[in-house]
Amino acid sequence: MKTKKTILVTGAAGFIGFHLAKVLIKQGYTVVGLDNINAYYDVHLKFARLNELGIDRAEAEVFNALCSSRSHGLQMQFIRMNLEDRTALPKLFKELKFDMVCNLAAQAGVRYSLENPEAYIDSNINGFLNILECCRHHNVNRLVYASSSSVYGNSGTVPFQESANVDKPISLYAATKKSNELMAHSYAHLYGIETIGLRFFTVYGPWGRPDMAMFLFTDAINNNRPLKVFNKGKHSRDFTYIDDIVSGVVNTLLADAKDSALYKLYNIGNSVPVELMDFIQAIESKLGVEAQKQMLPMQPGDVNQIWADVRALQKDYNYRPNTSVEDGVAAFVDWYQSYYKTNEGVQIN
Repeated sequence: MKTKKTILVTGAAGFIGFHLAKVLIKQGYTVVGLDNINAYYDVHLKFARLNELGIDRAEAEVFNALCSSRSHGLQMQFIRMNLEDRTALPKLFKELKFDMVCNLAAQAGVRYSLENPEAYIDSNINGFLNILECCRHHNVNRLVYASSSSVYGNSGTVPFQESANVDKPISLYAATKKSNELMAHSYAHLYGIETIGLRFFTVYGPWGRPDMAMFLFTDAINNNRPLKVFNKGKHSRDFTYIDDIVSGVVNTLLADAKDSALYKLYNIGNSVPVELMDFIQAIESKLGVEAQKQMLPMQPGDVNQIWADVRALQKDYNYRPNTSVEDGVAAFVDWYQSYYKTNEGVQIN
């Protein structure tokens, strides 16, 4: 008889999924991680994250083969799989009988969606439908899934509130995330599955994605390369440290909300907007180096300002982000310097 729940974490080789798996393991839950480890960004980093969880690269490279952690045993297992695989995913659900699912797997990135739209439909639409169907047919009663602040488009009304109209996405990535919210609503209504959508704002911290601003800025400054600063650094972002994000995700997974509705949707961010130029200055201060800045125009699909109203998540799940930008940037830079000293010569693109 199981004493702790078994939780499927998709996107487990990704930034947020990796950190979530670590916390769940520490709390005694059994975690099954799933990821297709695609080449959207450096696969060495993805395998390095898995290695931190005790998953050997040689085993993790094989598709559709479940492997166990050398440090956590059967409490942490991993399988490389495409989310849209309609044969393998239902089989996994049938065999492992998950109590709940956290779907963090997705084809990420706004700019990449301009070049590779098909990848977003495969993973974010077909893959999410596969997750919903598996939850429906295998008695999974709670699904927490990643949406995105990008659904708000170029809204001029801040802070962004969950009640705002989000029918005008300005990138295909945002459109797929809005679609996920609609699909989750229909499955909650039709099949009684509790679905909790989290609109992530700009997440940063150790083990972060190389295509995100934190990583790109630090890497450029550290290697004395000109820094590409779009919109003259006047973008405002709700930079949220990874530990704060994960605490919120864990609460939505494990706690019962005060709101008993089956369909729930929340912003999850820091609720404190920071201009990119101020963020850059925090990195410069930590590195002790002034960046060379290449000022560029605003990119297609980007938005001017992003700032979360997180009162609903605070009320229902006691969400309390408390990491300052200075502390978060310092922790990231320390990790970055340590990681690339250990993995000298590894490419980040």
